[in-house]
Amino acid sequence: MPEEKERSSDEELQKLLKKSADVENFPDVPLDEFTPPTDEEWKAACEALLKGAPFEKKMFTKTYEGITFDPMYTRKHTEDILPKGVMPGMGDYLRGVDAAGYIGKPWGIAQACDETLPAENNELLRHENDKGATIYHIVLDTASRAGVDARQAEAVGDTGTSVTTVEDMHVLLTGLDLAKFPLYVYAGANAVPLLALVAAARRASGEDMAEVRGIVGADPIGALAADGKLPASLDAHYDSLAAAARWATVNAPHLRTVFVRSDVYSNGGANDVQEVASVLATATAYLRALCERGLTIDEAASQIAFAFSMGANFFLQIAKLRAVRPLWAQIVGAFGGSAEAQKMRIHARPALFFKTIYDPYVNMLRNTTEIFSGVVGGIDSFESAPFDEPIRKGDEFSRRIARNVQIMLQEEFGLLQPIDPAGGSWAVETLTRQMKEKIWAEFQRIEKEGGIVAALRAGSLQESVAAVLAARFKNADLRRDRIVGNNMYPNMTETLLETRAEDTAALKAQRTADIDAYLSDIDVKHRDEALASLRQAHSVDNAVEAALAGATIAELMTAVTEGNGAETVTAIAPHRWSERFEALRQRTEEYKAEKNDNVKIFLANMGPIPQHKARADFTTGFLQVGAFEVLGNDGFKTIEEAADAARASGADAVVICSTDATYPEIVPALAPKLHEVLPKARVFLAGAAPKDLLETYKEAGIDEYISVRANCYEILESLQKQKGMIA
Repeated sequence: MPEEKERSSDEELQKLLKKSADVENFPDVPLDEFTPPTDEEWKAACEALLKGAPFEKKMFTKTYEGITFDPMYTRKHTEDILPKGVMPGMGDYLRGVDAAGYIGKPWGIAQACDETLPAENNELLRHENDKGATIYHIVLDTASRAGVDARQAEAVGDTGTSVTTVEDMHVLLTGLDLAKFPLYVYAGANAVPLLALVAAARRASGEDMAEVRGIVGADPIGALAADGKLPASLDAHYDSLAAAARWATVNAPHLRTVFVRSDVYSNGGANDVQEVASVLATATAYLRALCERGLTIDEAASQIAFAFSMGANFFLQIAKLRAVRPLWAQIVGAFGGSAEAQKMRIHARPALFFKTIYDPYVNMLRNTTEIFSGVVGGIDSFESAPFDEPIRKGDEFSRRIARNVQIMLQEEFGLLQPIDPAGGSWAVETLTRQMKEKIWAEFQRIEKEGGIVAALRAGSLQESVAAVLAARFKNADLRRDRIVGNNMYPNMTETLLETRAEDTAALKAQRTADIDAYLSDIDVKHRDEALASLRQAHSVDNAVEAALAGATIAELMTAVTEGNGAETVTAIAPHRWSERFEALRQRTEEYKAEKNDNVKIFLANMGPIPQHKARADFTTGFLQVGAFEVLGNDGFKTIEEAADAARASGADAVVICSTDATYPEIVPALAPKLHEVLPKARVFLAGAAPKDLLETYKEAGIDEYISVRANCYEILESLQKQKGMIA
């Protein structure tokens, strides 16, 4: 009844919005006093400001998705694609699935809770809820997601909380108001064991699952892509997917059991088109599998929730969320799904790929823009990651900052008010159309290959993601992509945050003791009989009975997957865009700590300060990316003075800094002297030499150039090799 009332309210609001849009009673505001410039006039004005720089190169921005940002978007260029007469909650859901947007129902604040011990994580869940989180978001450790007993796990609590028994789940859920606040848990490749533990814990407390909302969901294809292997065939996991979906449809109608996540592709370096298309292809595979196993299309689609990573390109993140909703509606519609089933529910989080270890406080700013783009794009819930996520589990400070960003956006910045705030934006509508076309083309390419699983087995998807990753790394190396605090603007006084490593041995000992204590008085015969029933029929009801009888998560997982083969593909390894520069700097800092030495760079600044300062400053910033020691000065009047100072410095390399106009006179005289006084040192020139002087400078002894076109990573790494930092 509540859902029917909500749908009725949405329909009434849609009619009201449509009626108000049809009323043409707004006054006509004449703008005759303004003469609109033509495109040609605007371009001419831009070219004048560019002072000869090529318009096409400076004013157009290419993206990894194959989309080029125009310098200006206008109504006349986008008239045909503006959403006229279509309101939020209507049509193909491009403008959102709810007519009221966030006015009646704010997006959910899903602060991730990842303490290792169930009791401590329960305390954290309740604390986060008290402080403003509106979703109980439980993050499991690797062993629990894989269905491994904590006593046999290689690591306990590495990524989240450890759950092995129904007692663990009972402790984890105690005191949580699951009828009021949704529960989010990513269960890994198979949701049946975890879902059974949740349902068993609820039953043991005298409560059922009927009012529990949220997601306890699996993503076997995503797990396969991330890990490169599954302990059982995909068909076996599809059987469990269907079993969980059938059970939830009857017993937990507000709970979704399929959680299609994009993080494996995002963390691998994929562009937004690859990320979204892969997720759509995965969800399509699940629709087919569920329908083949007896679910209706509406039942199957209603079980699927989506999770996307929000990346660094602000406008593309908005566009991709607006683009994916109509595409999913089209896919579900093609299967025969109803309008209600076509609605896409989207969870999102900041992309870990774009977070850094050095200057990590900048991650707060990155996360904020990514939350903002997600909200404007129309997410249903958001997990704001702590700024220190790449380094360690969050603490009270970092979680508070992450949580409060969302609360501020809701309470202080008024983002609950606009419904589809990007709707009608000439730029966003254009990008949305382009993203729809690109995503659909990539989705069709995957489908033509036989679907997402075939693409993973063939390795084609991994290869295409790796190609984008390589392009990202190259652009970072060349500093076309600027990573603040890493390949640009490094903080030379920075001390890395402590990792706060947990005592894994003590935690495992405690988990082992807790599990052994619980299992010490179970009826082993009753448990074995319940597990036998589960092996015979892989239903969630049987799994719940086995969990109540004392079966561990490992025994439940074995019962539903044992003897069903295995799956292997090439894994898509996780990366971060700054990782190579972080490793470069860490190598220098470790060498400094061990040897009390560093790569020393002497700046041969020629002439007065105004003559050399610009290039000396650029060179200093360029070299400090590697945490090298840069020896600056106020400049030298003569070649001899510069050479003598270079000799006294004992530097590993020298960079000549001056102007293009003075280089033809300075370089042929100074470079040979520098090689003479520092025979083992390399000599660089700050700036890029004109073609007609390249040979002259080379003969004089210039080894390489430091300029905006230089490969920063390669130059710094080569200096480390020269110093002996790299064997």
